[in-house]
Amino acid sequence: MEINVIIDQFLSELKGIKNAANNTISAYKRDLGQFNSFISELNISEIDKVTKKHIRHFIVQLNSYGNSTSTIARKLTTLRGVFRYAIKNSYIDINPLKNISNPKIKRNIPETLSLNSFENVINNLSKKEVEKNNLLLIAIFELLYGSALRVSELCSLNYEDIDLINKIVKVRGKGSKERIVPLGTQSIAAIKNYLKVVNHTSKTSALFFAKSGKRIYPRIIQKHVKENIQLVSDISKKSPHVLRHSAATHMLDNGADLLSVKEILGHENLSTTQIYTHVSIERLKKTYKTSHPKS
Repeated sequence: MEINVIIDQFLSELKGIKNAANNTISAYKRDLGQFNSFISELNISEIDKVTKKHIRHFIVQLNSYGNSTSTIARKLTTLRGVFRYAIKNSYIDINPLKNISNPKIKRNIPETLSLNSFENVINNLSKKEVEKNNLLLIAIFELLYGSALRVSELCSLNYEDIDLINKIVKVRGKGSKERIVPLGTQSIAAIKNYLKVVNHTSKTSALFFAKSGKRIYPRIIQKHVKENIQLVSDISKKSPHVLRHSAATHMLDNGADLLSVKEILGHENLSTTQIYTHVSIERLKKTYKTSHPKS
């Protein structure tokens, strides 16, 4: 069976049966396209002709192109999915990736925005002349931080997903998985103020709109978040995800248990959430060093 045919079948199953997110499918398609091009240059088109040696050569090429270990690990994970699919459907008997492990990833401790800096952002926006755009931005900041949302999750929110009475929001996360996340007092107040100046024609309409009147999109949020964070902080990363990192770290700093933070963030594995424990420990060390007389 030709590799490109199996790749198409695999992607179709991801979309149709497993209901994978469009971003996930696009990423898989790019990774598999790169592997298909590599293997085609070796005059290989049939999947049963791919060996462990070819996979190792592919990894060497990825390294030579300057790909990070996390990128290489992701591409190998994608390949494993295809070859597992091929075995499941009896296209091959042996998986060439069976004994090939991912490169060890050095996990960088994510940067965070201090609570004081976050409050300064909100104060700056509140001081400006009250208009629809400022109320929109305040609501966006409060939700990104208050409910630790991903920017894609915030953009996909509909009017009906917000329950101000029960103080919860229904979030569609990665892989279209839904979860319920609490809404904080400040987030509720910001949303109520925003809703006063926006007319929602139906419950299924977008919660947040761009100036064009269409559903807000990630790039415009990234732009506004960067502009406002750089006014109050000198952290190197000024993306919406920094607010999510900050929320998780601050929750742990204030005694939240790891499993609860995992559920709020919508992480599939606890190991993903554990990175924030390292952030808290580093902050603890810094506080100790600057304040303890015997440090």
